[in-house]
Amino acid sequence: MIKAAIFDLDGTLVHLPINYEALFEEFSKIAKRENIRPLTKTIPTLDEETRKRIFEVWDDAELATLPKITTNEEGLAFYEKFCKEPKALVTMQGKAFVNNVLERFSLSFNAISTREDSLDRVEQLKTAAQKLDVQLHNVLFVGNEENDQLAAKEVGCQFLKVRK
Repeated sequence: MIKAAIFDLDGTLVHLPINYEALFEEFSKIAKRENIRPLTKTIPTLDEETRKRIFEVWDDAELATLPKITTNEEGLAFYEKFCKEPKALVTMQGKAFVNNVLERFSLSFNAISTREDSLDRVEQLKTAAQKLDVQLHNVLFVGNEENDQLAAKEVGCQFLKVRK
């Protein structure tokens, strides 16, 4: 039985028009590495100053897209469906960006986990379920990527994939 819902942000509830290829090229320059993918595995291996600089550039790139963000109607329909249930948001976007998006689209969550909290989707899901005080098998994770589905499977929650 579903007792809570956890949502991804980019691609699931909103579409963030960011050029990730260009952003990753910038990250490569900052880190002085040719291959920084997967970013979620590379960032923890970098020194504090380099991580800080990457997060600053990432924040700036996200915040610059705020006027151009569009919604994913399918994802928002599921958000509305679960409006009375405990809800969490897990995202690789930054806190400053997330706060702006939530305010702009009047979205609210009982718990939020951003990249500043963890770069690991599995850890984000576990933390969110703990904050919602629900067992993971009673959670529906709504996402849009294969890695979302794989993380849901790994932690044992249900998964619903929305179209882009």
